[in-house]
Amino acid sequence: MKRVTYQFKNSHLEAYFWLIALVSLAVSSPDDASHYTLCIFKNLGFDFCPGCGLGHAITYLFHGQLIESWQSHPLALVAIIVLVYRSVSILKRGITITR
Repeated sequence: MKRVTYQFKNSHLEAYFWLIALVSLAVSSPDDASHYTLCIFKNLGFDFCPGCGLGHAITYLFHGQLIESWQSHPLALVAIIVLVYRSVSILKRGITITR
C-alpha cells in the first residue's frame, strides 16, 4: 500500500502567498477604485510603471471582462499562468510517496 504524505517547508510560504493573492484578486470587485497604491514608482511621483494595472487586469480577467483586462495590462493571463505554475511546482516538492 502506498502512502502519500505532505511535508510543509518554509519555501512553501511563497506558494501560499501567491495563491492567496490570486484568490483575493478573484473575489475583489474590479470596479472598486483605490486611492492608495503600493507602487513605488507612483509613490515617488513617476508616471510610468510597467507593472501598474496588472492587479486590476487580473481581477477583470477573473470576472470575465476580457477587454477591460487587456486595456489595464495585456500580460494578466501570462501572470496568472506563471504564478499558478510556480505555486504548484513549489507545493509538489513537499509531496512524498512511500510504500
